[in-house]
Amino acid sequence: MRILIVTQYFWPENFRINDLAEGLVQLGHEVTVLTGKPNYPGGRFAEGYGFFRRARERWGAIDIVRAPLLPRGQGHWLQLTLNYVSFALFASLLGPLRCRGNFDAIFVYEPSPVTVGLPALAMKAMTGAPILFWVQDLWPESLSATGAVRSPVLLAAARWLVRRIYAGCDRILIQSEAFVAPIRALGVPAERIVYYPNSAEEFYRPLQRAQARLPLELPAGFRIMFAGNIGAAQGFETILAAAGRLRDHRDIQWLIVGEGRQLQWVRDEIALRGLSETVRLVGPQAPDSMPGWFAHADVMLVSLRADPIFAFTIPAKVQSYMACGRPIVASLDGEGARVVRDSGAGLAAPADDPEALARAVLELYRMPASEREAMGARGRAYFERHFERGALLKRLVSLMEEVRQEQGACGS
Repeated sequence: MRILIVTQYFWPENFRINDLAEGLVQLGHEVTVLTGKPNYPGGRFAEGYGFFRRARERWGAIDIVRAPLLPRGQGHWLQLTLNYVSFALFASLLGPLRCRGNFDAIFVYEPSPVTVGLPALAMKAMTGAPILFWVQDLWPESLSATGAVRSPVLLAAARWLVRRIYAGCDRILIQSEAFVAPIRALGVPAERIVYYPNSAEEFYRPLQRAQARLPLELPAGFRIMFAGNIGAAQGFETILAAAGRLRDHRDIQWLIVGEGRQLQWVRDEIALRGLSETVRLVGPQAPDSMPGWFAHADVMLVSLRADPIFAFTIPAKVQSYMACGRPIVASLDGEGARVVRDSGAGLAAPADDPEALARAVLELYRMPASEREAMGARGRAYFERHFERGALLKRLVSLMEEVRQEQGACGS
């Protein structure tokens, strides 16, 4: 098949859609990506890119068409709004001109913003190809949950936009089964909603510490590692409060691997709370090096703030942790916590409850290492049953063929 992927984020930005596009190519399909100029997470164009520079390039066998946009800057609400709107506008105008030929399917990757669906609708109008829209973040709920938008008028406008986008899609794919009710509430029939969870790249696999060499020496002791975005949604107030409760256990070390909009706040809070001996910022690391980092952790940490919208979500790092066979401590509500518990991969504490998180960490700390490793093994087995990359890629291709056949039947 000839597949068009529409995503605001793509290589060299680090998002799961990169691996999915490569996987489709590995299965023998021709892939074109309509995307923006890379500027995440730093807020400035990546080296070699600019508003008018590098409008087209290839990454392996993938043809990339890049629409100009305004970079996200420091992530202020106005900068983000201009970033989202500029991509939607320019990709809608230029996509039909630059993405030539017919496509069998249009696949939309939506971790936010939902406006990424507008260029897909423009491409559907030109080519007639069916759209499969993969929802990672629920809109407009995520706008209010993160505090980005509080105005009832703006939230109502966002809800209207989401309804229009979903109405133009042939399938709505959801990364969590809990997304069904809110998406049905936007007028999407149940038969057009399909559960399609995240997987993890092939390089996420179990490693022994002896196999994993790191560029720096980690502190000795019991290591709890958070890996990923350091943002408002991740509940770092809870993480730091739990670390403060365990400050007397000097051999419990909290390691934060990643970057994000709250990085400076976290750095300042570590100093203010006197946690510099037990909480350490490691900084961002190459994605394919992460299994090695995970191997040097005793427990992996995943967290989200307490909010109904976040309770619907399965954070993608859960799949990465499970794929590497690492035990998990979760500060989560809802679906994410359910997956951790049901898989037997670790312990889950309620979101925004530092006391409960500290108790869960202490329980894992006092547990024999063999029991923690058994948790990790159960998580890996659960991953292979529910989230394995190859099986999910084949399922996606089947869904694309299904909507293409439906379209052909309607047109005959």
